[in-house]
Amino acid sequence: MVHAFKSQIENLSVTDWLGFFAFPLIVAYVAWTTAAFYRPNVIPVNTERVLVVGASSGVGRAIALKYAKRGAKVAVMGRRKELLDRVRQECLEAGSPKALAAVGDFTSVDAVLNARKLVEKEFDGLDTLVVAAGVSAHKALITDVAKTPREADGSFASGKPIKSNIQKANDVATAAINGNYLGPLNTAVTFIPLLESSSPCPAVLLIASAASVIPAPTRSLYCASKGASLLLFQSLAMEHPKIKFSHVLPGTIQGDFRKAACDGAGPTETSDKALKVDSVADTSIDAIDRAVKTTFMPWHYRWAHLLYWLAPSVVESGAQRKYKWRSS
Repeated sequence: MVHAFKSQIENLSVTDWLGFFAFPLIVAYVAWTTAAFYRPNVIPVNTERVLVVGASSGVGRAIALKYAKRGAKVAVMGRRKELLDRVRQECLEAGSPKALAAVGDFTSVDAVLNARKLVEKEFDGLDTLVVAAGVSAHKALITDVAKTPREADGSFASGKPIKSNIQKANDVATAAINGNYLGPLNTAVTFIPLLESSSPCPAVLLIASAASVIPAPTRSLYCASKGASLLLFQSLAMEHPKIKFSHVLPGTIQGDFRKAACDGAGPTETSDKALKVDSVADTSIDAIDRAVKTTFMPWHYRWAHLLYWLAPSVVESGAQRKYKWRSS
């Protein structure tokens, strides 16, 4: 690994070095320019109208409750009616003057349209949209999802995927794309016009993932689908400058998010170092309040993202160790 890193450093161009040293200055400049902005000065917290998509549990639920405690009107959307009704009641008990529950899957056009109609009718508009829904996938694509046959020695010398192998990979990829890309897309297309037309300072938050920008073994479908939604929202931020877009890119979070992986991987143990749900929720709301464009959690993942472009083999070998990946 040391030799690989040395080789990468020796091959850096002058432009690469300039980019490396300019990056901290750019970060400092962005932090300085956003420090003066505080959105609650424009929209008082007790008048804010918030929709949290993916609020049945986890970070989405925590964000909804924290907004409710601030006195905001809160609408929650999710697939599981019983859990969603409970979150709505918790929001009312926490201090929200009005809380709504829109039951539905955000991959369904009809479901997001119904949610918009409910919000328009009861809130007469929307100030803040939080997209916290998504699906996990943590199996190796070729060997574990497609189950492409191998030789006895582990090689693919004559092992060729048949139609069923390729179809299985296609089915799982479709589920990942639906949950991590098309759902956020449906939500954006449905609510951005409402945000722009009804709020004096509209904001959108996407809970993305560090995997959106830092690849990892056994996470190929997850990385690809989360990366797609991140780029979608980053592009929308340029197309709709009136809206304050924020993106939070957390690493592993405590909870049961991995329990219902779309590739059938099932639950996996989370490290004691995993991020706490409340911490991610607090950081997310602060990012909206201060119009912070991109937040990495933990913060040093920002440097891992940069390092990948400077010395990719270092990040690749580190990710292989982290996920205990050994290629045959």
